[in-house]
Amino acid sequence: MKNKGTALISLFILLAALMHTPGQAQQTVPKPNDRRHQSGLFESQLKEAAASKVPMSMVRNIRQAKNGDILIASYIGVYRYDGTSFTNMTSTIAWPTFWDVLEDKKGNIWLASQDSGVYLQPAGQTGFKLFKAKDGTGIGSALHIYEDRAGNIWFGASRYDGNSFRTFTTKDGFPTNNIRLLLEDKTGKLWFGGQGENILVYDARLHGDIGQGKPFTILKNNDGKVFNNVWSIIEDKKGNIWFGEDGLWRYDGKTVTKKSQTGAYAIIEDKKGNIWTSLGSSIFCYDEQSLSTINPSVKEVKVSVENVVLLGILAAKDGSIWVGARGPASTVFRYDGKTITGF
Repeated sequence: MKNKGTALISLFILLAALMHTPGQAQQTVPKPNDRRHQSGLFESQLKEAAASKVPMSMVRNIRQAKNGDILIASYIGVYRYDGTSFTNMTSTIAWPTFWDVLEDKKGNIWLASQDSGVYLQPAGQTGFKLFKAKDGTGIGSALHIYEDRAGNIWFGASRYDGNSFRTFTTKDGFPTNNIRLLLEDKTGKLWFGGQGENILVYDARLHGDIGQGKPFTILKNNDGKVFNNVWSIIEDKKGNIWFGEDGLWRYDGKTVTKKSQTGAYAIIEDKKGNIWTSLGSSIFCYDEQSLSTINPSVKEVKVSVENVVLLGILAAKDGSIWVGARGPASTVFRYDGKTITGF
């Protein structure tokens, strides 16, 4: 049973998360904070969380390492699960707020922090290097990591090419300074979006490298409506683009079709071609065999925890589905096809 200190941590995480969750209008990214300046009592509670054997704070994103380990970006620590136990990879880092984690093609581990910048753990090492805005990265807050096909690492609209960082702004032809790279599709198009921003598509085949003032295309539905609050977008094995905003949508390269009235915080495709989404306290599985129909067959799996909100989702190589959560049960869950297990 959680003690009083743990309950206070969960309350803090819930309040912080409510400030920045897609689907709510007129939100802004929380200002960076330095929790090392908090009271000694609160810092002791954070130390308790950092020493925990399992994630015990909000989990925004989950990835899988090349060796099959599960990488979990928890608000107060990034964890590695090897199939048996959890290891806090960041127990020696002084209280940044983590939002994402990624192992790149070279085996380097990257961490995105809301208030400290970007962390790098070179392949084969255990320590982390911190890149701050004052180091020339231009990154004070990072909520998302993406690796493109050329091996560039993106943090929002900032790109690291292996040698240096470059942050793209309106001076480079971007329509806004607030969008982030969400996807590079198989054709080389770059898909940008973010909170309160339109989905923008940049065709590198036509315009060359981004940042040269070349035009973006705004994705619209058949009624001419734009999509301006998309946080998760994927390309399936067939080349269709899936994203959620006031429903679940599919773009086949020509037409945008609303496939479900149920939206999505996060979206993934499993190895069978099924589409999985997270929203509220449930995960949804859209059966691959019915995705081409008007109303795809969908299975809802509900987490029976009061006031839980599910966030990032992962389809692991072993077929299990992992999903992060915030709320009183800030943690990570695993669904094996029959049972949901909370850690």
